[in-house]
Amino acid sequence: MSKARFEWDHAKDRDNQVRHGIGFGAAQRAFLDPKRVIAKDLGHSAEEERFYCIGRVGDGIVTVRFTYRGDVIRIYGAGYWRKGKKLYEETNEIHG
Repeated sequence: MSKARFEWDHAKDRDNQVRHGIGFGAAQRAFLDPKRVIAKDLGHSAEEERFYCIGRVGDGIVTVRFTYRGDVIRIYGAGYWRKGKKLYEETNEIHG
């Protein structure tokens, strides 16, 4: 498997850091978690499919909102959201 390439809008990255406490550079590490969960964003109705990657980054569970653009993963949001953490824990049968 080739190494994934990531891209994002730098202004959106700065805004995300302020609003959600994580930058896209750090958030991309969620894709390295062998227990990560990839889910389709069924609530998004634009012309391109969007997804969630939920994975461990450091001590937290991060939800990354992204889409595929050819062989590039484009990140457009990330955060420590309860819903993503719950799905991650249920999928991996982690009991708190």
